[in-house]
Amino acid sequence: MSLPISIVIVNWNAGSQLAEAVTSIALHHCNLVESVIIIDNASSDDSLDQAEALTDLPFKMLIIRNTANCGFAKACNQGARLSKCKYLLFLNPDAALHANTLPKVCEFMQDTVNSNVGICGVQLLDEAGQIWRSCSRFPSACSFIAKSLGLTTLVPKLDHVMSEWDHSETRQVNHLIGAFYFVRLDLFQALGGFDERFFVYLEDLDFSWRSKQAGWSSTYLASVQAFHAGGGTSDQIKARRLFFSLQSRLLYAKKHFPILGSLANLVATMFLEPISRCALAFFHLSWSGIKETCIAYYMLWCWLLRQTIQPNKP
Repeated sequence: MSLPISIVIVNWNAGSQLAEAVTSIALHHCNLVESVIIIDNASSDDSLDQAEALTDLPFKMLIIRNTANCGFAKACNQGARLSKCKYLLFLNPDAALHANTLPKVCEFMQDTVNSNVGICGVQLLDEAGQIWRSCSRFPSACSFIAKSLGLTTLVPKLDHVMSEWDHSETRQVNHLIGAFYFVRLDLFQALGGFDERFFVYLEDLDFSWRSKQAGWSSTYLASVQAFHAGGGTSDQIKARRLFFSLQSRLLYAKKHFPILGSLANLVATMFLEPISRCALAFFHLSWSGIKETCIAYYMLWCWLLRQTIQPNKP
């Protein structure tokens, strides 16, 4: 009988973090992990070499090398298609398991009382032992516009990210961060996986929304911990990271909001947010912040024009 978990890790220039993540799985697999599937999005560093150097692993390690960066959502779907296990764990390369992470999550998911739980997340701790604010509400047009105007910094409850909650108790939530995203394989397959129009960011939020619409719930387990460094490889490309974040926000709004809400979000994102971002960067004398904002918005306008002219082009 196959073990219940396949772990999918999408790698892009993660350096030593990838091997550290795999090592943590080897140390804390608890005879529950059938395979670790690494999808590499055309890395140019030695992260894969470091992972491949690991020996005597207590599970199969499969590595798929993409010749180009196909995006996070698409790479996750690639990995999921290789799994025959009951559960999928999407794990970031900057994350790591603790000793009881997998047994406790499996125990929770296999309890018949929780048969309607499709997605499970755990308490994520950073290097200082601080708890990540890893849960969120489903966003509305108002919450996205508030973020565009910078109001969520002043009033955290306006944001869809639940930063005002200390994450100290187990509860059902709308969404769990994709750094540790434990999902039933049959649910993932039934919903067609992640929407590959999201290159990176919000593909997990979109999946959580579709899961909720299909009658499933998501649970955050405060009694179970894992490590998450945060930032990860996206820190290498701040302007592109901002571009993809804004792009995903526009895609999510177009997909899920009423037309007026989507248009209001488009106006706020394209015209008001660059002003608020540059003003804040100027206030902090961050010339690099102004430069990154300008580059990101140049990329965003180019993408938006392509969508207008050739809507089927990525």
